[in-house]
Amino acid sequence: MKRANLVLPEGLLEEAQRLAGERTYSMTVQKALEELIRRIKARRILELQHSGLWHGDLGEMRGDTKPRGKRTDAAR
Repeated sequence: MKRANLVLPEGLLEEAQRLAGERTYSMTVQKALEELIRRIKARRILELQHSGLWHGDLGEMRGDTKPRGKRTDAAR
């Protein structure tokens, strides 16, 4: 655990604590940091979606979907 002294607007911290339902300022700040990290990681994943860094069909890799390709007469 890391100890830190923070200077934060009191009203902002109190509102965050109330909305988060936390009992302490420390847990409120921890929850806020965890949420910030989660959102940034999610945004980075979405940015990679059409970046061209990966080619393939994730559903096909996982076995969720059938391979894409030419349709057969039976499939029409």
